[in-house]
Amino acid sequence: MKGSDVVISGIYKSFGDFEVLKNVSLEIKKGEFFSLLGPSGCGKTTLLRIIAGFEQPDKGILTLDGDDVLSLPPNKRPTNTVFQNYALFPHLSVFENVAFSPRLKGASKQEIKNKVEQYLQLVRLEGHAGKKPNQLSGGQKQRVAIARALINEPRVLLLDEPLSALDAKLRQHMLIELDRIHDEIGITFIYVTHDQQEALSVSDRIAVMNQGDILQIGTPHDIYESPEKDFVARFIGDTNLFDGIITNVEKMKLHVNTTGPDRWSGEASPLDAEVVTEYMVEVDIPELGSIKVTDIDEVKVGQKVSVTIRPEKIVISKEKPTTSRVDINTLQGIVDEPIYSGFQTKFYVQVSNGTSDKPLIRVMKQHAYYSDEGPDIRWKDSVYLSWSALDGYIVEVKS
Repeated sequence: MKGSDVVISGIYKSFGDFEVLKNVSLEIKKGEFFSLLGPSGCGKTTLLRIIAGFEQPDKGILTLDGDDVLSLPPNKRPTNTVFQNYALFPHLSVFENVAFSPRLKGASKQEIKNKVEQYLQLVRLEGHAGKKPNQLSGGQKQRVAIARALINEPRVLLLDEPLSALDAKLRQHMLIELDRIHDEIGITFIYVTHDQQEALSVSDRIAVMNQGDILQIGTPHDIYESPEKDFVARFIGDTNLFDGIITNVEKMKLHVNTTGPDRWSGEASPLDAEVVTEYMVEVDIPELGSIKVTDIDEVKVGQKVSVTIRPEKIVISKEKPTTSRVDINTLQGIVDEPIYSGFQTKFYVQVSNGTSDKPLIRVMKQHAYYSDEGPDIRWKDSVYLSWSALDGYIVEVKS
């Protein structure tokens, strides 16, 4: 594989009295598509600039394939950066923009021609070599910038919010292109973005950052389905988040279906299931009452926790669910607001546990079939909400 392992250990960085990075440590594997994801000002771009050599940390270690590179200037590091604003030379053609670096290095005309054609073909711009940047679309300009970065054959490509200037449809197209290019060349990509959907779509792993800290590192599935902090649950997708106190904990055997979604299966184990131990936890939430969730770590009665339930995991119906499954939570409420958006309807449902607080629970109903012409549940309807304990998750244990 052509990429590099990147190891960041104990990196600190301040600008004046403002601490931008606080003891940041992570390991990026050779050939990974790794994303740094977080809101504006969280430190992700500063971390990328430290890897590139444009900033020096106050303290810490940065190695590529085991070699300390902090003392090397940007042009001596095996990295190249693609910027948000493209940074193309407006007076040069596409060909000359991509050829700029090898020409500086003294490559022969034939070698330059061959390499430029190779990388323009990689980014699917071979028919645009003679054009100036002002004759290109935003997506085409970004592909020129990518070709210009890749022609130097870096072991790590750094991408700083490269798609933020593009419209939504073009961003989706460019994401597919970036993923294809990564698969073809096999080097390490480090991608900075504040857009959760971008990161979830293309990353092998994601580091979620906030206020200079890394809160969680994991696969897109791990980050979305098993957030470890309140912030991660709120930042990644839409969710319902509640605080409560654990009132009961018991071990359970969970039969994980290896060919489909994980479901509670009681005592009978399908042939394709793996049996794992988890904990069925009852949590008393003042606004909702007692609900059941599962957790892979052992927790204790009396602990204060935050619980998340994703809107798409909740089933909404006018009829009360009839099931003997011990893991199903059921609540009753009134539809406060249905929002129809074609492929789905989002419901805001007001529930009450006999208290003055009547929280709104968000529910998403997907319209997967033609017969789902629109919501059969309407404003002010009385409804039941139900979800499996497997779909509720403890995201944080409070002190």
